[in-house]
Amino acid sequence: MGELPLTLEGEGRQRILAAAEKLFSDKAFDAVSMNAIALQAGISKANIYHYFPNKDALYLAVLRAASRNLRKLLNDAVDAHGTVVEVLRHFARCHLQALLDRPELVRLVWREILEKGAPRAQEFAEQGFADVFSALVAVLESGQVRGELRADFNPALVATLMLGANVFFFQSRDILRHYPAVGFADDPAGYDAGIVEILLRGLIPESSADTVRA
Repeated sequence: MGELPLTLEGEGRQRILAAAEKLFSDKAFDAVSMNAIALQAGISKANIYHYFPNKDALYLAVLRAASRNLRKLLNDAVDAHGTVVEVLRHFARCHLQALLDRPELVRLVWREILEKGAPRAQEFAEQGFADVFSALVAVLESGQVRGELRADFNPALVATLMLGANVFFFQSRDILRHYPAVGFADDPAGYDAGIVEILLRGLIPESSADTVRA
């Protein structure tokens, strides 16, 4: 394959990121070479090093892009709705769908964390995933300040439950299909709606219960 011209600085970087995400997702991190990424992107290896000093930096850039996509989902939910309750419903649904739409990348992240442990997990947090988490915590805190949610719960704990419930669904969906009484394995939106409603019934003031159910 001949090298494709890079007409724009940003275009070259995006091409490299797209190629790297595909290869990192298809294979383990250690099994992907910079030569393979260059071939997939249709550029020279030297061009990759123009943007990224090494494969690890490129990998972390792929993860930062994924984190920015999740942050955009939350920002879009905030922009689209006037209440925190609706923001939570919207974001939970979109977050789970984002996991399901990019299963190879999600599995790669978890494989890296399991195999390389705390140092890799810290890198992931620092490269942007902690930002998404903090933004969700801030949404929950704003709900407390505005009186939409109870003031006596830990927002970080609730954010963990919301995101964790989606990760569990992503990881366990194939098993859940075979559990008795589980009718939501093939209904991600319904699953998330149920999870959020369960959380809300424990978070909202009693005076707001009828409004939220409606």
